[in-house]
Amino acid sequence: MTAISIIENRADEVQLPHWLQECLLNQSEADSDDSLICQAFNFAYQLHEGQTRKSGEPYIAHPIAVASLLRDLGGDSVTIAAGFLHDVVEDTEVTPEKIEEMFGVQVRLLVEGVTKLSKFNFSSTTERQAENFRRMFLAMATDIRVIVVKLADRLHNMRTLDHLKPEKQRRISQETREIFAPLANRLGIGRFKWELEDLCFKYLEPEAYEEIKALIAERRADREARIAQVTETLRSRLEKLKINVIELKGRPKHLYGIYQKMQRQQKEFSQIYDIAAFRIIVETNEECYRALAVVHDAFKPIPGRFKDYIGLPKPNRYQSLHTTVVGSNGRPIEIQIRTVEMHHIAEYGIAAHWKYKETGTSNTNLSSEDNKFAWLRQLLEWQKDLSDAQEYMESVKDNLFEDDVYVFTPDGDVIALAQGATPVDFAYRIHSEIGNHMKGARVNGRWSVLSKPLENGDIVEIITQKNSHPSLDWLNFVVSPTARNRIRQWYKRSHREENIARGKELLEKELGKSGFDSLLKSEPMQMVTQRCNYQSVEDLLAALGYGEVTQNQVVNRLRDVVKEQQPVEEISETEDTTTPFVQDYTERHGSKSPIIGVEGMLYHIAGCCKPLPGESIIGLVTLSSRGISIHRQGCHNVDKVPGERIIPVSWNDGSETGKPLTYPVDIQIEAMDRVGVLKDILARLSDRGINIRNAGVKTSRNKPALISLSLDIRDRQQLEYVFQRIKSMSDILNITRVMNSGDH
Repeated sequence: MTAISIIENRADEVQLPHWLQECLLNQSEADSDDSLICQAFNFAYQLHEGQTRKSGEPYIAHPIAVASLLRDLGGDSVTIAAGFLHDVVEDTEVTPEKIEEMFGVQVRLLVEGVTKLSKFNFSSTTERQAENFRRMFLAMATDIRVIVVKLADRLHNMRTLDHLKPEKQRRISQETREIFAPLANRLGIGRFKWELEDLCFKYLEPEAYEEIKALIAERRADREARIAQVTETLRSRLEKLKINVIELKGRPKHLYGIYQKMQRQQKEFSQIYDIAAFRIIVETNEECYRALAVVHDAFKPIPGRFKDYIGLPKPNRYQSLHTTVVGSNGRPIEIQIRTVEMHHIAEYGIAAHWKYKETGTSNTNLSSEDNKFAWLRQLLEWQKDLSDAQEYMESVKDNLFEDDVYVFTPDGDVIALAQGATPVDFAYRIHSEIGNHMKGARVNGRWSVLSKPLENGDIVEIITQKNSHPSLDWLNFVVSPTARNRIRQWYKRSHREENIARGKELLEKELGKSGFDSLLKSEPMQMVTQRCNYQSVEDLLAALGYGEVTQNQVVNRLRDVVKEQQPVEEISETEDTTTPFVQDYTERHGSKSPIIGVEGMLYHIAGCCKPLPGESIIGLVTLSSRGISIHRQGCHNVDKVPGERIIPVSWNDGSETGKPLTYPVDIQIEAMDRVGVLKDILARLSDRGINIRNAGVKTSRNKPALISLSLDIRDRQQLEYVFQRIKSMSDILNITRVMNSGDH
């Protein structure tokens, strides 16, 4: 279909924006940029033909909107083309190779970076989300435009969220608030950040959103009168001093910003006076400071409410002077003063600095010297260290929020840290080895307590010593994910051999001793290692030893590999003879007793081994009046009992006619000793409705904490799930099921 016919054909009700119509009509072979954009649109138009969105409109409307947002940001032809094509790999049969063949390697990389991993299978939503972001951040390191395309995609999806089910609206909005709005802020794209936050606010707190929206509209006349008065006062004073004002205006703050202030200060809307902010745009840096003097002369400044982001720019390169003054009516007024260039950066962020705009090339890769992307390099480093999806997502979210504290190295370099950061956070921000060998710190020339939070302007000097090493106590006060992860990693590496041995023992217990050493060297085990994101089998065993992965995860992936390598007709035979891969449950019967073989007799569950449904059991006639004692097969208390006292028994799953039965299980957890570790464990269990009978903690200085838990468990499968939930926490070093003596 030709460009003219696409424009003229309105049967599909697609409204092409004016810029795209002009591009289609005026493209020429000489204009390669327009040609690439039009070619991408035509290709996307044909591929998405017949597809519709939830709203019922043609799907092509979405890629057109995304490309338009990217064009408004000043994106080049490659970026705009990627906007048109960002969904074709996911939603059609087109391959990345085809994209490269038609549009070049840059467009392919951008499209691949944005494409979700929808065609892969993951064990949980969190794992899928984590892998999506891992892939996206890796692509960002190659070309930062990946995330700009993704942000444009997310913004238009948020604008059209009304047509989805409420639960999906909330899920997408929560992810946007936690990840994409902070990402827009990190890249300095203010216009995206504010709109994303307000749209999330609309779906996550709809009542508060509508209330604030109505209140702002209600006070519009009064607000506009005050804005006009302040504007006239400032404009006349600035003109007298011959300061060239490019723009001077007031505007309401965005809704979510007002809501945050209300929540932070615990105030009602009527108590929030500074709901409008003024912006003064001038030509030069000198005029910024002169304009500031005019503002402070016209209105009384509020102490402690001035920030100079021109002399000390934010990590996302934002620059401006911020001050809060008291207006003539006694209400606070927030004023921002900046140059035209600073305003462009505040609105467009990284888009204002894309290097291809200056050089004619697309050199948008992440360089090690580019400090504004230090946060991205940290995310990439964590991908090597954090295999647990939930912990990785928590680290991503923590690191995306804005840095609040600016401190200096002894050489005068500025380091941005999160609010509450300590000298230990500072040390790990400089380099991992500095943190790992830190002995102490001087702040402003004086020795400082390592747990004391740093303040703006502090000069921090880290003292290192070759034999020094991290302390587990540091986990109680560090705030940065970098420091927290590095401390944990050091501790785990320092016990590597012990962890490898423990991992071998756990896996051997699950798979059996026969051929175990050969299995570790086999090709299937190498494939399992790769699928678990480890470099070597030893790395996998070490991770298994300190609980970063579970036996179930390793065994299940090994089973999958075995299935893939066996012909279909051989699989059932293989599984029948490979007992670690197939649970050998006993035959089910229709009896009402939970245990088959003890009908009409007095029996009890043995306190020594506390067997669970799903585990092979055996009955033992007791010498007391307690009837039959039910043990796990292999229990040490059954070994020396005469055969005449043993009776065959099995579990009966058909017995549950009401509330599922539960059985007591004792477990012991070895964990890094930090404040709140028990609370975090209990929260993971209570969230899944698991009853906790008893809990206790034993601690020793500079040693891991020992946590004892008594739980009510339905069956072996639920116990394995509990082990998996607890082991996925990075603080957990080991977890075992406790067996008691006695109960003959």
